[in-house]
Amino acid sequence: MGNHLIAEMRIAAGLSQAELARRSGIPRTVINAYERGRREPGATALARLAEACGQRLTVVPRRRLNLARNARVLAEVLDLAERLPRRRRGELAYPPLPARAGHP
Repeated sequence: MGNHLIAEMRIAAGLSQAELARRSGIPRTVINAYERGRREPGATALARLAEACGQRLTVVPRRRLNLARNARVLAEVLDLAERLPRRRRGELAYPPLPARAGHP
């Protein structure tokens, strides 16, 4: 995850790995391992590296799922589906979606 981000930040700031190491206090060998994907940086290391590149790391919490509410809504949808007439209406008359590259 962090390997591309770190390299992009470093290159955008015009820094070598050695200069980024000096500014961040993180050894160059560790930065190299991050960029090559041999190690994963933690949030603290990412924040230090971003700061050394003149950027700021912002962490935004994900919205939590309300499983009880979602289960209730799903039950309502399934209940409504059960009440629909069983008569088949034939094929839907929507135009086909264009095929994406690499997908049939």
